[in-house]
Amino acid sequence: MDRASVEYAGDRARVGSVNLATSAVEVIQRGHQVRTGIGKTPVTGPVAVRAPGTRADGLGSGLVGDLVLDRRHHGGDDQAVYAYAAEDYRYFETLLDSPLAPGRFGENLTTHGLDVNGAILGETWRIGDELVLKVRGPRIPCNTFRAWMGVRGWLRTFSDTALSGAYLSVVSPGIVRPDDPIEVLDRPAHGIAVWELYRALTTEPQRWPAILAIPDEHLSDEARHMGRTRSTYELG
Repeated sequence: MDRASVEYAGDRARVGSVNLATSAVEVIQRGHQVRTGIGKTPVTGPVAVRAPGTRADGLGSGLVGDLVLDRRHHGGDDQAVYAYAAEDYRYFETLLDSPLAPGRFGENLTTHGLDVNGAILGETWRIGDELVLKVRGPRIPCNTFRAWMGVRGWLRTFSDTALSGAYLSVVSPGIVRPDDPIEVLDRPAHGIAVWELYRALTTEPQRWPAILAIPDEHLSDEARHMGRTRSTYELG
């Protein structure tokens, strides 16, 4: 199974919106009230981006001022920045027959003119003048995401499209602003895209041999461990 078909804007790739969680929101998850940083809203000024360190002991998000509460599953260097394409939002707006504001899926960067899910694992982007980010892998939807969206069957609906968006690490720190240009600096020759790793991690473990053959530096330790054990995430 491939991903949903989306047409991306033909103009220059750019940051449409920079989104931060400056305070926690509460959702009901399996009968319990949970505080989360998934509720991100656009900001207008410059935001500093740096490598946050380890998930357990680091700063959480790569964006200064962005709140990460669930350090067990979110944040850290391999999930420093989460990017989602505005064009993919349009797909879901049609599917749900409802508007979706930038940051609704919890992404830090809402992009325009860039196929985020088609990005190659290990690909690097320059954003603005100094910031360089590296594509690490897909976002796996969780129960908090389901509770936040409040749509029946949301995890399966989201997963079926393979429009997961991408997590990125910070290669060179810098500043990000709305409308900053995005330039792809390097695209690894192995050709394995974010959406293909997403399929392997969820419903198609038969993809793992090809994915495990790519160079170590282009695949996160967590993903490589999942591949070696042929593990998949449950999307109940």
